[in-house]
Formats: sequence, structure tokens, C-alpha cells
Amino acid sequence: MTIKIEKSIVDYSVAKPEDEKQAAEKQAASYEQEGNIVHMHEKVARPEMLFGSTYKIATPLSEHALYVTINDIILNQGTAHEVRRPFEVFINSKNMDHFQWIVALTRIISAVFRKGGDVTFLVEELRSVFDPSGGYFKKGGKYMPSLVAEIGDVIHCHLVMIGMLKEEGPDEHQQKLIDEKRAQYEQSIELQNKSSDGDFPEGAQLCKKCNTKAMIQMDGCMTCLNCGESKCG
Repeated sequence: MTIKIEKSIVDYSVAKPEDEKQAAEKQAASYEQEGNIVHMHEKVARPEMLFGSTYKIATPLSEHALYVTINDIILNQGTAHEVRRPFEVFINSKNMDHFQWIVALTRIISAVFRKGGDVTFLVEELRSVFDPSGGYFKKGGKYMPSLVAEIGDVIHCHLVMIGMLKEEGPDEHQQKLIDEKRAQYEQSIELQNKSSDGDFPEGAQLCKKCNTKAMIQMDGCMTCLNCGESKCG
């Protein structure tokens, strides 16, 4: 197993058998202390009731929306170690065109959820799927390269909600700068009409960082009103 060293090496010594024994005893003691803590793994039995959230996906690819339901299991309920972890996912729609691959996808994702560990990698894997026929813009101006990518976006939102991922977006300083730039822009051109795709000015360009049509010319530099990305750095 490869171990990444993130600190400067200030000293070193040759490991002795007694050192390895002490390390093993210390690790065993830590396991004993966490003996009553239940971690997510594939042998955890499904309880009678799970807590779930349902998300609606409306795309221009179909007149019928998709409904993604993610059910969570509560581990160590009522203790200081209580956590909420995704357990299974279901996708339903009146449109049966994608029935086979949707069923396969939900079973694979559910299996990964039940395996435990870090399941957040699913978000980037799904977001990286591109439709050869081309993607589409969802409400708000965010570009989705495929329907699978939007399912990945839904999973991301859910993992943020239950605390497994941190919310993506600018920090407090960047957000303040964005608000100031946006206020200046609106005052300078006396913006009256908003784009039908969202709250960003009509004619805004696509930001390559956040995939949102919110890139405008400000002070001689292209600046994104959504994430703060700037061509001037």
C-alpha cells in the first residue's frame, strides 16, 4: 500500500520487531474501543424502514421527468457516533426508453453504497459521462453533458445534504467579490430583463469551471458571476 507523506521528514529509524508489536497492540486497542461502533459495510442488514429523499430530473431529452429516490440508513442511532449513509437508490419515470440501463445503474450504485467506505467517487465518475448526441442546459444555465451526469449531480446534492461531501462554491471572500461585481454590472447597464435560463444576464458565456452561463466582461476581464472564476486570476 502506498502512503503519501505530507509533512517534512525530520528524523528516521529502522523499525524493530518490538516496535511492530507495540503498533499492533495499539491498533487492536483502538479497534476494541470502537467495538460498539457500526460502520457501513455490505453485511449490514436492511432495516424495516429507511429514510429517503426523492429528486426530480426534468430534461429536454424527454417530456417525462425522472424521479431519483435515495434511501439512507441511520448507523449508531441515538449515540454520539450516529451517521446517515446512503443505502439504495431507485429511479422511476413514465419514459421506458432507458429502462434497462437505468435498472442496471441503480443496482450497481446501490451495491457500491452497501459496500461502505468512501462512495463519493461515484459523483465524479457519473459526472464524467458524456452523451455522444450532445448534452443540454438545465434550469439555471448549468450545462449537463448527459442524463447520467445529472444523476451524478443529484447524488452529489444528496451526499452534501447528509454531510458526506462539502458544498461546492466560492468562499466568503470570493462570494463578497462576486456580489460586488454583479452589483456594479447591473448598475452600469441598468439590467431590466433576466435570462430565461436563470438569474444571470442574457448573453452571458459558459464558464468552464462550473458549467454555468454566467461569464461576463467585467473591468476588461471575463468573470463568472456564479463561482468567481476569472481569466485575470
